[in-house]
Amino acid sequence: MTVRASEIAALAAAIGEVRRFATPADSGLAVFFRAHREFGARDRAFIADGAFAYLRRKRSLEALAGTDDPQRLALAVVLREMGRSLRDLAPALNAADDLWARAFKSRLHNALPPAVAHDVPDWLWDRLGTAYGDDTRAALTRAWQDPAPFDLRVNVMKTTREAALAALVADGLAATATPFSPLGIRVTGRPSLARHPWLADGRLEVQDEGSQLVGYAVAPRRSDMVVDFCAGAGGKTLLLGSLMRGQGRLYAFDVAAERLAKLTPRLARSGLSNVHPQVLAHERDVKVKRLAGKIDRVLVDAPCTGFGTLRRNPDLKWRQPESAVAELAAKQAAILAAAATLVKPGGRLVYATCSVLPDENEDVVADFLAAHPSFALGDVAADLVRANIALDTGRTLKVLPHLHGCDGFFAAVLERRT
Repeated sequence: MTVRASEIAALAAAIGEVRRFATPADSGLAVFFRAHREFGARDRAFIADGAFAYLRRKRSLEALAGTDDPQRLALAVVLREMGRSLRDLAPALNAADDLWARAFKSRLHNALPPAVAHDVPDWLWDRLGTAYGDDTRAALTRAWQDPAPFDLRVNVMKTTREAALAALVADGLAATATPFSPLGIRVTGRPSLARHPWLADGRLEVQDEGSQLVGYAVAPRRSDMVVDFCAGAGGKTLLLGSLMRGQGRLYAFDVAAERLAKLTPRLARSGLSNVHPQVLAHERDVKVKRLAGKIDRVLVDAPCTGFGTLRRNPDLKWRQPESAVAELAAKQAAILAAAATLVKPGGRLVYATCSVLPDENEDVVADFLAAHPSFALGDVAADLVRANIALDTGRTLKVLPHLHGCDGFFAAVLERRT
């Protein structure tokens, strides 16, 4: 399929926008598209795919291109990441670009330093090696070079997975059950489902399978009082509410009103009546103190580097400095300690992140347990068995894209004994 000069120019402009890293990449692209309403659906898909491919492979592309010129980088993306040939590009190339493109293709098999070849910063490459060893580090970073799958979660308040699968397949979509989550559906390709009736009326929600598994680590019972302490836009809140079958009481806390506001329309179409969103001034808000020692289940989906989601949020590896890891770990510890005050004896506190770094996961949990002797590490594997989920990653949940096909997530169950 031929590529027009206008498409290369548009992709180059988008690359110039997202590599400023002033905002998350999806927000930056949304601003870009609002400023260029002349682009149709095909152009937007081409530009978005190309811009995200650039962010996933930024370091190796720039090394092989030998330039930071957005026009040349757009050509590099189209040739290497989008699989187009020089013949496809011919209508878009002047003589100088044609010579450059041929030279670029000749360099594609040149050896690159490992961190460059795997498209991560040097500091992250080193930390991953310390945490996982050479083989797992290589496999994980290779997995980050590919786009993430498109996962949906069935809302059991409104339908079943079998009914949802049948409807999606009848619509011509390549939909299959996810391998682990009993509520997950994976759709192959890049379908545009924003206006699909099953998402519009709340029968389906977009949610990565790894995120769904965190809900099963919480294991809420129908009569429980539950708190989602860092609810954000409410993806896990809605999952917990559906696992409770709309019963019990579920608080959705967050310190950012604008994030929590995104839960409102999703909650309205979910069919749930047990969810109570509340904005906190800080983690020690009076709303937290009033519930101290009364809650059966508390989920802390802590703010983190987000490195488990690099297939869908590749800009994070370029936006997050190494210093952010220690800063976030301190914040995670403070939030976890505040949330722990809510848990009643016999209850559980679940600490989760979408990071793959031990500094934000195992180390935070170890420090918490050392400082809170009334809590003990539970066994996520046992909870997954009870939910008929065929997955065992040990006492903590730890899923990784190269092993499990979903985003990287960590979760630890912390049980209050006294």
